Amino acid sequence: MTTTTPTTTIDAATLRELIAAGRPPRVLDVRTPGEFEAAHIPGAYNVPLDLLREHRAELRSHLDEDVVLVCRSGVRASQAGQALGAVGLPNVKVLDGGMLAWQATNAPVNQGRSRWDLERQVRLVAGAIVLAAVLGSVFVPGLKWVAAFIGAGLTFAALTNTCAMGMLLSKLPYNRGASCDLDTIVGQLRDGGRR
Repeated sequence: MTTTTPTTTIDAATLRELIAAGRPPRVLDVRTPGEFEAAHIPGAYNVPLDLLREHRAELRSHLDEDVVLVCRSGVRASQAGQALGAVGLPNVKVLDGGMLAWQATNAPVNQGRSRWDLERQVRLVAGAIVLAAVLGSVFVPGLKWVAAFIGAGLTFAALTNTCAMGMLLSKLPYNRGASCDLDTIVGQLRDGGRR
């Protein structure tokens, strides 16, 4: 029987204090590898949300200490917390405000090549599809339903706090990294190799 362990939040200042005091929790960044490579908390492990959901039971066996989940703003980290809570992982916290809050405190960040956040990519794709459908509907009236479909999808995403378009975009090569497969992640967690 699995029980859901509720996840709590931790603010950026408290996480910084724990790291500075030499008692850092395992920091799991659930953003896409592309987002992670652009900027991440030193010592964090990249475990994308879709991979974490799919392999949460296996990952749970390598996470026996305090865990802090990080994403851009906290939404994906909260979803990851629910997934890990479902397999009974204790001591899971979500970084309140995500990387945005971490960076707002001028905390240390490992910087890489700049990339667009997944949320920004979703806004670009959704906006471009709606704009093209509205403009195209001048010539093909049925295209207005494409814009309506995207609007309905965005409304559903807001109401359910999920995003199908974001999940699809996260699978594009632009958002993938070379070392983000389950075996690599488990090896890093097992060996304690910080990134």
